[in-house]
Amino acid sequence: MDFNFIVVHATISPILPIHQLTGLLALTLAGLTSFASGPRLDPLPVAPLRPGPAFDLGEPGPRPRPGPLTVSRETFVMGTRLRVTTAAASIEAATIQIEAVFAEVRRMERVLSSWRPESEVGRLNAAPIGVPVAVSAELFDLLEEARAWGAMSGGVVEPAVGALIDAWDLRGAGRRPDEDELGRARSRSGPEAFQLDARTHRVTRVAEGGWITTGSFGKGAALRSALTVLRDAGVESAFLDFGGQVVALGGSPESGSWSVSVAHPSRRDQPAAELRLANVSASTSGASERFVEVDGQRFGHILDPRSGRPVPAWGSATVVAADPMVADLVSTAVFVLGPEAGLRWAESLDEIGVLVLHELDGRLTARWNPAMERWLLNGNEDRG
Repeated sequence: MDFNFIVVHATISPILPIHQLTGLLALTLAGLTSFASGPRLDPLPVAPLRPGPAFDLGEPGPRPRPGPLTVSRETFVMGTRLRVTTAAASIEAATIQIEAVFAEVRRMERVLSSWRPESEVGRLNAAPIGVPVAVSAELFDLLEEARAWGAMSGGVVEPAVGALIDAWDLRGAGRRPDEDELGRARSRSGPEAFQLDARTHRVTRVAEGGWITTGSFGKGAALRSALTVLRDAGVESAFLDFGGQVVALGGSPESGSWSVSVAHPSRRDQPAAELRLANVSASTSGASERFVEVDGQRFGHILDPRSGRPVPAWGSATVVAADPMVADLVSTAVFVLGPEAGLRWAESLDEIGVLVLHELDGRLTARWNPAMERWLLNGNEDRG
């Protein structure tokens, strides 16, 4: 179900100045008579009226132009909630813009979802071993881009980790694989599990049991496409909140930027930092919301492709970048690398802000790279 939330901003001018109201009151008093029984009373004496400023209404001034309407709607897509806020001249215009975003994200879900067998990725994952499958240029380019970031980060971002997801049963009740099973799953994961042919745009499954998940970049890719739709339509102000990742197009009509709270990694109802964003995307990766529990131990849904194991819940990584897909990929990479190595790697990234919230022994430490300074409104480096 989609919900509408509308805020109307308007300016109202006084109808008449006070001196004009005083004159009208005098006219009214001049006509008053008593309706009580008894002799009729004469009207109250009133000074003769003279033309003057009190009655000179003059030419009507220009009416103030109404401000834009701020309209928000939300829907459920790609397994999470998507809320879109946009500023437009009318409810109808805002609704058209928001519906266009919803339609584009649903289209991307039909391309990228590894949960839906009818999606393009779903069909690729079900293809016979060794048989090249023609995929759209869009999907091929996204897979190549994800692989490029995997190479840049030392292999911590990898779409082909489906065998590892199965080994840990992260989409079910959860389980702890033994070392032999984990070794087999690792051999069926990674860049060698799929071959990409850039000349023919064909992808070939090589490893039995290997399959692709787009969890490290799917939301970012969908938000990138949605942002293109809004810009092509001439939209100048919008905010998209997509379950852990946001996009700020332009600034808010009220303040010129959008305020975003970064939640405490384990106490999600408490903000740990605040960002002020405009024309960028912010993505947060962590292990506190999606996990399975086995024998009293929690395992998060983000895997380290190098070890084949779930990443420990050390805190969270928030990344701000102009490109939503880059923000999604980099936040995943920093979280997998860990607070120390992740922040060191982030020092080499130009124009990409990284905020690391490290929780250890009940104390939360916040650190960030220089590129995050411009977006960070407040953040304490050491918090209990």
